[in-house]
Amino acid sequence: MKNRVITISREFGSGGRTIGRMVAEKLGIPCYDAEIIEKIAKESGYSDEYIRTEGEGAQDRWLSNIFSNRAMGPTNQDTIWVIQSRIITELSEKGSCVIVGRCADYVLKGKADLLNVFIHATPEKRAERIVREYGERDTSPLERIREKDRRRAAYHRFYTDLKWGHAQNYHICLDSGELGLEKCSSIIASLF
Repeated sequence: MKNRVITISREFGSGGRTIGRMVAEKLGIPCYDAEIIEKIAKESGYSDEYIRTEGEGAQDRWLSNIFSNRAMGPTNQDTIWVIQSRIITELSEKGSCVIVGRCADYVLKGKADLLNVFIHATPEKRAERIVREYGERDTSPLERIREKDRRRAAYHRFYTDLKWGHAQNYHICLDSGELGLEKCSSIIASLF
């Protein structure tokens, strides 16, 4: 029998990471997010910061990569993808869990009993949340949201050939701005 795994894809600022942790706590199972980055960094030799900034989102430069770096072999991002996919698979084989981001829904297709979730909210609600959670920055909150989401979408499309955030690619899509983090986590946990 395959382990039950909840994958959480999310728009930047929607609270997906927090919701994932809340679901895991409610169900008494592990939640993997930053832990995956740490494992990739340890295995690859790249820094945690490099994995954070270049691992999930760097492929928005995919066209230039195809015509330059790829001609000489796998890119750093390709190496990260291979290691990340193996780590995600190994974590899912250990037991039921929640995995946030990193295209886990795609990586685990056919390998686990999946509940694929997408968390979203309006740009205004996400902007409020990132200012509250991460503080003010030089870049406007809405610009940060657009850039981060653009990078995530390009990364997801590059490695999965699926459209990130499109409802048909997930079992359930929840608006955390309207429902709130607690309600979202309760709904997801109830489907486990």
